Amino acid sequence: MQPIQDLLIVGGGTAGWLTAAFLARQLGTAHGGVGITLVESSDIGIIGVGEGTFPSIRGTLSAIGIGEAEFLEACSATYKQGIRFEHWVRPPGTAGTDHYFHPFSQPSQRPGSPELLPYWLMGDAGEGRAFAEAVTLQKAVADARHGPKRASDGDFLGPLNYAYHFDAGRFAALLAEHGQALGVKRVIATVDRVDLDEQGAISAVHTKEAGTLTAGLYVDCSGFRARLIGEALGSPFKSMRDVLFVDSALAMQVPYARPDAPIASYTIASAQDHGWIWDIGLQERRGIGHVYSSRHCDDAEAERALRRYIGPASDALTPRKLALNIGYRETQWVKNCVAVGLSGGFLEPLESSGIGLIETAAYLIGQLFPFNGDTAPVAKHFNAFMNERYARIVDFIKLHYGLTQRTDTAFWRDNADPASFTDTLKEKLAMWRCRPPQRLDFITDVEMYLPASWQYVLYGMEFETQLGTGAAALMRSEEARKEFATIAQLGAHALRDLPPHRVLIEQLLARTGKRAA
Repeated sequence: MQPIQDLLIVGGGTAGWLTAAFLARQLGTAHGGVGITLVESSDIGIIGVGEGTFPSIRGTLSAIGIGEAEFLEACSATYKQGIRFEHWVRPPGTAGTDHYFHPFSQPSQRPGSPELLPYWLMGDAGEGRAFAEAVTLQKAVADARHGPKRASDGDFLGPLNYAYHFDAGRFAALLAEHGQALGVKRVIATVDRVDLDEQGAISAVHTKEAGTLTAGLYVDCSGFRARLIGEALGSPFKSMRDVLFVDSALAMQVPYARPDAPIASYTIASAQDHGWIWDIGLQERRGIGHVYSSRHCDDAEAERALRRYIGPASDALTPRKLALNIGYRETQWVKNCVAVGLSGGFLEPLESSGIGLIETAAYLIGQLFPFNGDTAPVAKHFNAFMNERYARIVDFIKLHYGLTQRTDTAFWRDNADPASFTDTLKEKLAMWRCRPPQRLDFITDVEMYLPASWQYVLYGMEFETQLGTGAAALMRSEEARKEFATIAQLGAHALRDLPPHRVLIEQLLARTGKRAA
């Protein structure tokens, strides 16, 4: 058993370069630590579905040494405070609320004050006040298209929790430049063949342009093709299409009508007859795409829906078609090879889990790194952890679809059919019929989404929790009502204190000598 002195990452893009940069920092590559080589083909493009992230990206950027203003400038990035879901509960033209919000900030709970969710269920927040609006001021700020922070706040800091929207191609380029500065060796070549040794581990990767490449550990970031983990090592893929139906996407890049157009500071997810449309505001354009189920509509119908949503601005644009392989590999680390990104799995862009899963895998590799070459126990731990995380994300995404009240198309009727739910999701919903979700329902280390995220979606989708005799223990209604009133007042104050989103971007870009277009 030989100590691992170097690793080879096959594939670039966000997965490859984010992993490379993070591991270079973690493993001391520039200071004589584990050597890292990344081989990528010049012919393979970047998927870049959704161009959205989860708040964990702030810690990752900080860990690899990229400043916030630098990131905003290089990637045409903007702030994301959550997701606005339109018409997921009921179709357009139906009486009732037409949207709900999943904010990134936690429900307010100042020291000594009661947890607000049970009292919201009791009606103490006031008639018709949505849960996200009642327990955090973020909805008011995001609806007004203000930013989550002030220009004077430090990098990755602010009064409200946030993530980013960005240009995926520019992000990969920034990471590639930064990764090489951290000591990563870049090789431009196309993988031609992969050799296995007598034990079934990878012994060499052959390329057309750079010859044979070897390493102590191989990281597969080759996308859906899964050149190493799938094609060479045969790790099976577990499809989740019987639970999550969308498998296709059409995407367009839509310029703003004017350079100073306000920028939304959340992702807009607009439900359609056979899927949903994402609408993401970057500095110079909007990224808009239709995610849909090919079992419920064809590409032409999906494109018509996308063009209706965009309007005349779509007339001169040609959509980019993406095929989405929904599912994951239950064994993502096999012998001396570990998959990161699309080669390991993909669960659609609805809650921006893609980059979050890349972050998780890179973190685990760095923290669990088998320096002595004994990969078996690390692989077992890694596989168990990633399996649990993927399974929980599947349940969380299905929650958005499965609780719909829509019956207007087969897509929504099929999604609401309990036969398409996982057993674990059915068990969760059964418990929450008589009491709300709380932290003991979740295993923190393997959860991507905190209990509050489940609460925002559960009650945004108008799930009914009947407290019954449990309401007798809720004896702090007066305190809760005061807290709800305070949150409403603070929302008005925040709108005065936090700048409009585009203004915030311009203020931060001014530090780098560049302003938003």
